[in-house]
Amino acid sequence: MEEYKTLLEDALGFKRAVDEEGRVVDEELLPKVSEGEIVEIYTYMVRARVIDSWLLKLQRMGKVALHAPNKGQEAVAVGAAKPLRRDDWVFPSYRELGAYLVRGMSEEEILDRALANADDPLKGSDFAIFGNRKYNLVPAPVPVGNQIPISVGAAYAMKYLGRDTVTLTFFGDGATSRGDFHAGLNFAGVFKVPAVLVIQNNQWAISVPRARQTAAPSLAVKGLAYGVPGVRIDGNDVMVVYKIVSDAAEKARRGGGPTLIEAVTYRLGPHTTADDPSRYRTSEEERIMERYEPLRRMRKFMESMGILTEKEALSIEEEWNSKVEEIVRKVLAKPPLPENVFFQNVYGEKPWFIQEEERDLEETLKTMEELGLSYKE
Repeated sequence: MEEYKTLLEDALGFKRAVDEEGRVVDEELLPKVSEGEIVEIYTYMVRARVIDSWLLKLQRMGKVALHAPNKGQEAVAVGAAKPLRRDDWVFPSYRELGAYLVRGMSEEEILDRALANADDPLKGSDFAIFGNRKYNLVPAPVPVGNQIPISVGAAYAMKYLGRDTVTLTFFGDGATSRGDFHAGLNFAGVFKVPAVLVIQNNQWAISVPRARQTAAPSLAVKGLAYGVPGVRIDGNDVMVVYKIVSDAAEKARRGGGPTLIEAVTYRLGPHTTADDPSRYRTSEEERIMERYEPLRRMRKFMESMGILTEKEALSIEEEWNSKVEEIVRKVLAKPPLPENVFFQNVYGEKPWFIQEEERDLEETLKTMEELGLSYKE
């Protein structure tokens, strides 16, 4: 009974190491990382904030089709991805730019993908979201929650093959209302797969508030019904995110099974660039929640610990603003994908009908050019 009491306390509680003013409130929840690693973690969060702001600008300029802003949620993506090994697998949703950067992806690669230019590593074959085998980073699906059972299946494969590899899955609070979540959690609990499942509870599933999705006292508690321990944490405290995910990953490697982590955070921007949050929440709510945002907290924490002054921390942001602006200029100057790109990367050897369609396209484009009909901007 004592074990179940502890499980309930973890799933219904609220763990944090650092409060919104940067004060350490629980030293046991501080990860054992060096000052240099703390600065590195902060820098990843800054980079995620900067590239996110540029993607938003580029979408407004008509250069990017769609973007799901990350502002306010950087601590979850960075803190969860940072303690992983290179051979672990990450299954993101569409709001984890920080995890992409931690895994080694560059801002230029992210922008190439978003603009679908000649260097787009996916060559225009996906809608809007990146992934790459080179980083053990699976492309995120657009449908909410689809990655959950897939990631659990991958974790089962790792266990079956006798590897100590872990899968890390990100999804929003809205995904817990989908069947994929329940099927995935049930399978994970039954087969005790080496998976860490992180809920980015940003309080809003597009326009639906958390209170309208479930009457459960927390989202983490849902894991207990499937035999998956749940932990509820402050998702704006990157230190506690790192610590809890690190512990969950190591437990999974030792054969201890999966963990469901509810990271309580807040989406400061719209759901996507197609969304208008003023229709369902107040600007006053957003203003209040700015106080809890993770970069502000991290700056105050580092200053209180004597690691960096606030001025030094802000200079990192200025540095990356300049760096990313140069990258944006470089990416915008690149040519678009070739017109015949959708005939590529499908067949190892193109069948006759594909070759015929490709020739037809080339002839059509040539005719249009001869007639002075433009099909480009």
